[in-house]
Amino acid sequence: MESRIVLKTTHSQPKADETVLVQATLQDPGKFGELYRIYVERIFRYLYSRVGNVQEAEDLTAQTFLAALETIEHYRENGHFAAWLFGIARNKAVDHYRRREKVDPLEEEHQSSGENDPLTGIIRSERAEALAGLIRALPESERELLRLRYLAELSFDEMAHALKRNADAVKKSLYRLLHRLQHQLESSND
Repeated sequence: MESRIVLKTTHSQPKADETVLVQATLQDPGKFGELYRIYVERIFRYLYSRVGNVQEAEDLTAQTFLAALETIEHYRENGHFAAWLFGIARNKAVDHYRRREKVDPLEEEHQSSGENDPLTGIIRSERAEALAGLIRALPESERELLRLRYLAELSFDEMAHALKRNADAVKKSLYRLLHRLQHQLESSND
């Protein structure tokens, strides 16, 4: 039985609108609420995947946006606001672990199947568990690629900027990782 790893990414906010919002916020910090609305869910999902605890992820999300609001006047990376914001979130997660001196495993989001067939649900659940195990075994740098792309929903350019790498190298690394995970998942089903 062949299995495919399918992850979706949506980028709901056009870059031009985001640039206008960032410029407006630089002029009037009261406009920051719209940027918050656009990014809060993505930041929370990203941080939850890092810490695995809802309350801690909510606290880190609040800290991320507070730090962004307090330092928005220092933002100078036109066109890379998401990368800048997720950089702050990454730093908050690192600070969190420094305080706790412990690293939690990546928690996967489980989506319920819309199908009524119990066997299909069991198969999907087993595949999800197998994939979660493979992801937990990855080095932190590879888990970070998955988080930034599929939980934070960053573009390859934004990921490259956040990771201080070339966009083509980031894209190639992610696709190689996905291919390797798919191969490992298929091998485990044999």
